[in-house]
Amino acid sequence: MKKKTAVVALGGNAITRQEEEDTIPHQFRNTTQSLSGVAELIKDGYNLAITHGNGPQVGNVIYRVELARGKAPYLPIQICVADTEGGMGYMIEQCLRNKLKQENITREVVTVVTQVIVNKDDPSIKNPSKFIGQFYSEEEAENFTKERGWIVKKDSNRGWRRVVPSPIPLEIVEKDSIKVLVENGVIVIAAGGGGVPVCRKEDGTLEGLDGVIDKDRASAVLARDIGAELLLILTEVEKVALNYDTPYQKNLDKITLEQAREYLKEGHFPEGSMGPKIESAIQFLEAGGKEVIITSIAKVHESVKRKAGTRITK
Repeated sequence: MKKKTAVVALGGNAITRQEEEDTIPHQFRNTTQSLSGVAELIKDGYNLAITHGNGPQVGNVIYRVELARGKAPYLPIQICVADTEGGMGYMIEQCLRNKLKQENITREVVTVVTQVIVNKDDPSIKNPSKFIGQFYSEEEAENFTKERGWIVKKDSNRGWRRVVPSPIPLEIVEKDSIKVLVENGVIVIAAGGGGVPVCRKEDGTLEGLDGVIDKDRASAVLARDIGAELLLILTEVEKVALNYDTPYQKNLDKITLEQAREYLKEGHFPEGSMGPKIESAIQFLEAGGKEVIITSIAKVHESVKRKAGTRITK
């Protein structure tokens, strides 16, 4: 019997926790803890690709680049994204290999630095809105706009931040290689931080773009491109809810694709919160996927056993 293939999208809290100092030892510890449920899926015989976010990490890399201006070669955002893909992939890969060894599971694990094709005319390129990096005062923001050509916007009441394009992912460049690896039982860590956005030029060659791709959207594209049946999106809450954080909150155990579209249209899932996850789920199911589960990292294995999480099906 063919093994079931799943893409597991690790949420940002899998590696970095808001309540503690963001050190590398803490990241390794959090990653190891977060992979317990993934190890259970591997025990159950799943073929897996794993994706992850990189928001805090890529922001820190860009901050270091800015501090080194004039002292070291400037690194564009596309290189910073690739750097975090490699570094975080190394961390996840090592932690997972150690976890599998402790469980006496023999499976190979590999990290693939992934390029993701986007449209060179994507609207977000002309009107960037994705906040990235540090907070600045209004005066600092104005100076960076003049000196560095940044586009800077106010982020709530916390200050001013740089905004960059966040184009819609269209296709995974390395999809064929990843698919072959996954089908042969190799656990692949790919599309980290949404992958590096690249455009295909008229002659068919690729060119990098400075921007960041939403990790959940890229995970849906990866799942489609490798023929996965299941997309697992892991976040901070156990279940998707209507009227979230109000007296009328209603947790959802299972919804259909049509219901997901309707609830999204009604405004239950904000853009800065559950919105991209639901949109990614819809995209994956419309492209031929069979099931999406959204749940917390702690409940990943239980959710596959139908004991937790929110299931979205056709």
